[in-house]
Amino acid sequence: MSFSLKVKNEVCRYVELSKEEAVAELSGIMRASGTLGIGANRSLNFKIITENPAIARLIFKLLKEHFDIHTQVIVKRSNSLKKNNVYIVMIKEDMNVKQLLLDVGILTEESFFSLNYTISKKMVEDINAKRAYIRGAFLGGGSISNPEKTYHLEFVTHNLDYANELSTLINGYGLSSKVIQRKSSYVVYIKEGEQIVDLLNIIGAHSSLLQLENIRIMKEMRNNVNRLVNCETANLSKTVNAAVRQIESIKLIQREIGLNRLAKNLREIAELRLDYPDESLKELGAMLNPPVGKSGVNHRLRRIEKIAEELRKEEW
Repeated sequence: MSFSLKVKNEVCRYVELSKEEAVAELSGIMRASGTLGIGANRSLNFKIITENPAIARLIFKLLKEHFDIHTQVIVKRSNSLKKNNVYIVMIKEDMNVKQLLLDVGILTEESFFSLNYTISKKMVEDINAKRAYIRGAFLGGGSISNPEKTYHLEFVTHNLDYANELSTLINGYGLSSKVIQRKSSYVVYIKEGEQIVDLLNIIGAHSSLLQLENIRIMKEMRNNVNRLVNCETANLSKTVNAAVRQIESIKLIQREIGLNRLAKNLREIAELRLDYPDESLKELGAMLNPPVGKSGVNHRLRRIEKIAEELRKEEW
């Protein structure tokens, strides 16, 4: 089961809703995954299509309990490669579909054939109804990527004005969703893991939220460990390269003029470096008498490398 399907199945368990919440949730679902049709004698019908049986059951239950609409659910085999079942909830003229479409804001009161592409402020005045609307929009046209791979949650819509209004509604919770066009659709999306957690909390997917949080913590721990390992590896590589360079310089001086030509303090550190090629600067300094700090050892070795550089120039 995909993470997106898990979230939707969890959200579908919220069935004890007030009439206001039911209207808002159905509006979100119907606007995202519904189709308005005109049949014989100009009769209206509205169908909601989903591949998720839990969503189909939820729609059926909400229509029955809050609108006294006993609809029918048609099951068909999908034409896609996956060959999943497709569930079609059909609401016909004789089921008072016109009043339902007015109640959920799909049609305006001016004309039964005037589509409304806005989110009624009255519908989302109540905090619970607002959450229900976002939940419905996610059930109807939302998806979330596997958080093990990437953080991405989106709502697919078919109208730019509506997408902007939905984004504004979501951002009212302190989120920063954005809108992009994808072919003929408009997508409201969130890509930050922390904000996706907040949105899951808004729609009531608390179990999925905890799972995502656990994944985020584990990924953050892995990233921190990788950063530390990379940092240690880089430091070790830097130390090894410096030691190799220092030894090459010392051997060059030894070969060209002899270490006895060096000042006493330089000769001592040069001999220690040759004898202990793997020791750190701090450890080399502790071997001197009297001991010298890391910066003092580094200064002496830099002077040795400078002398070696001068000898190389003379060779040329």
